[in-house]
Amino acid sequence: VTLHLNPISSVHVHQKPLVFLLNSPLPLVWKLKTERLAPGIRRVFFVSLGSIVQFEKGNFSLSAETEEKLFPEKNEYLLQWAQKEYGAVTSFTELKISRNIYIKVGE
Repeated sequence: VTLHLNPISSVHVHQKPLVFLLNSPLPLVWKLKTERLAPGIRRVFFVSLGSIVQFEKGNFSLSAETEEKLFPEKNEYLLQWAQKEYGAVTSFTELKISRNIYIKVGE
């Protein structure tokens, strides 16, 4: 699955830390494609067991962290866990089948 990350239109270059929970019932290769995300900013990708994140060429991967995690099975429990762990959830998306996911990051 390719994850496309771009800043919202009012932000020229996104310069804040991000945390993603990438959960799937089956192990996946998450291919990351980014535009206008500042290098050197901490970005964390938690993936379900057996999954990996592939980064594009460039220095984005130098400041990104990937960690496998055993997530709660049901989405409502996953959402509760994320809120407890991080204090807020700004976006939650559930898809049954997808090859491309487009996410706008920003304020």
